[in-house]
Amino acid sequence: MTRTELATGSATFIAVAAAGWLSATSLDRHFAAAAVASADQTPSSTACVGADGSWKNWVWANVPMLSPKCRDR
Repeated sequence: MTRTELATGSATFIAVAAAGWLSATSLDRHFAAAAVASADQTPSSTACVGADGSWKNWVWANVPMLSPKCRDR
């Protein structure tokens, strides 16, 4: 391995690691903002299934399969 190959490989590794870290930070901020927005609308933070079959208190695209039914208030 030459110095040029080592430098190119190291630069590529650092660039990919930095891009991954930045995207993870961005996604964390996005989901935290979405969680705060949904918490403002609903007081409970537990995911549940409503009487009409819709999901409540769940901000992500994937949903838990065996979530409990929502309690009537």
